[in-house]
Amino acid sequence: MADIVLLHSILGLRPAEHEIGSVLEKDGHNVSLPDLYDGQATDDYDEGFRLKTRVGDAAIESRARAAIEAAPEDAILSGVSFGAFLVGQFWGGRPQMPAALLLAGVAPWMIPQRPGLPVAVHIARPDPFDDEEFFDEWKAGAGSVKLEMHRYDGVGHYFLDRSLPDYDAGAAELCLDRCRAFLAGL
Repeated sequence: MADIVLLHSILGLRPAEHEIGSVLEKDGHNVSLPDLYDGQATDDYDEGFRLKTRVGDAAIESRARAAIEAAPEDAILSGVSFGAFLVGQFWGGRPQMPAALLLAGVAPWMIPQRPGLPVAVHIARPDPFDDEEFFDEWKAGAGSVKLEMHRYDGVGHYFLDRSLPDYDAGAAELCLDRCRAFLAGL
C-alpha cells in the first residue's frame, strides 16, 4: 500500500479531505493531511482566496514542503484544486514518487517530465476556474507521462465536498472508485 500526501483546497483543511483520506485508508493506504492554513478554513471560495492571502504563500509552501519532506521518498503526491496546483511545486524533486493523484485541479508539469509517471486527474466539465482550452493545452503538455484524465460533466468544481453546492454524490462515488482503482493498479 502507498503513502499519500493530500494537500487541501483553497478552502483549507476541511471534512471533505478527511473523508477522501478515510476512503483511501480503508484500502490500507497511509494518508497525510497537512494543514497549510494552520486551522483556518471556510466553505466560501472568495473567503478561501482571502485566507490564502492572509496566511501567505511562503507559509503555505513551507508547511507543504515540511509535510512532503516528512513523508517517505516514494510517497504519492495528491491535492485538491489549489492543493493539486501545489503538487506542481514539489513533484519534480520527488524522483521516487510512483504516481500523482490530482482532484478538481491540475499541476504545472514537471520539467523534465518523468516518462511513464502515472498521473490521474479528476476534473469537472465545465470547470468554473479554468476554461476547456486550458485543460486541452495542459493535456497536450503531458508528453510521455502516463496520464489518466477523467472529466465529470455538469458537476461543481469541488464535487467531492458534500458540504458545498458543488457536491454531486454520483460523481464523487465514481471519482473515489477510480482513485482507488488507480492506486490499486500501481
